[in-house]
Amino acid sequence: MDHCEFLPNPGNDGDSFRFRFENTEYLARLYLVDAPETEGGVNAGRLIEQAAYFGITVPEVVEIGEQAKKFTAAKLATPFTFVTRKASGMGRSNIERFYGFVQTSEGDLGQLLVTNGLARVHGTRSGRPGGSAAADEITLLQGLEQQAKQDRRGAWGVKPGTSSSSSTPVPSRIVHPPPTGTPTIAPLPRVPPAPTAASVPSAAVPRTSPAPASGDKIDINSATKDELKKIPGIGDALADRIIAARPFTTADDVKKVKGVGNGKKYEQIRPHFR
Repeated sequence: MDHCEFLPNPGNDGDSFRFRFENTEYLARLYLVDAPETEGGVNAGRLIEQAAYFGITVPEVVEIGEQAKKFTAAKLATPFTFVTRKASGMGRSNIERFYGFVQTSEGDLGQLLVTNGLARVHGTRSGRPGGSAAADEITLLQGLEQQAKQDRRGAWGVKPGTSSSSSTPVPSRIVHPPPTGTPTIAPLPRVPPAPTAASVPSAAVPRTSPAPASGDKIDINSATKDELKKIPGIGDALADRIIAARPFTTADDVKKVKGVGNGKKYEQIRPHFR
């Protein structure tokens, strides 16, 4: 289903929402990921389970659920694609609810939620129609979840028993600009952090340094933030944007990250990735 339109609704949350396709309204439920319940949710058992998974309290997991709901609405502010086998997602609504994958202008919605610590790897499994098997999808998502946990994003950055976090402040805009331009999205509220892109100015570009020896090159998909910041030309903000845009098919794709492009910055940092 191409060119789908997101429909705001009180019952929407991070992994389940209403949308319109060819004048028909549907309910979408994401495969493989589970965003925390929101205040509108009624499943107390699920809230307790989610809180235990992230190691936080039930009120804190509800805050993360609200953050995930806003995150999904922001990502779907422009038309998107819903890929589905039309497997029933059940639910209490009289509108058809299907499991599927959502492709936004920035990438797969489930992967973006997990990358930002706004969902866990959990739920109904399926291979991507015409693409990878379910096991490969799970492996990819588990890697993104471990990175989110290491970087203390979203639910992973909440200090247990509080409504605040000791991790990096929440950047206010989207994580990775689409190829055709960046949609305007309202800043996300400051609840437990889930980096969605940096809002600070890019650091000044230093003079290009010689390429490192091949043995010193790092993997762009697994490098830590500190490792990225050791590369001349990559500051705190750009490191966050590179991490948020992962996974990359090849290191050449770093040019798609905001602040890199296809010019001097790309030529400066690309030789440091294998």
